[in-house]
Amino acid sequence: MANRTRPTLEKRAKERARQEKRKMKDERRASAKATKSSSPRQEGEEDPDIAGIKPGPQPSPWGDEEEEIV
Repeated sequence: MANRTRPTLEKRAKERARQEKRKMKDERRASAKATKSSSPRQEGEEDPDIAGIKPGPQPSPWGDEEEEIV
């Protein structure tokens, strides 16, 4: 009988750990969602991800690309 008790207890412990992890993940997602939705941009406000970008070719962030590679 002792052989049967151990796997059952291990399974219960694993399931409890899974439930706790799922609960923590749900709480983290809910807080991230609340944080994200708490500061929406106002009408006409520029998106910070694309601030300063103009239509057309963009300048190279690495400098002059017209150097020849030999």
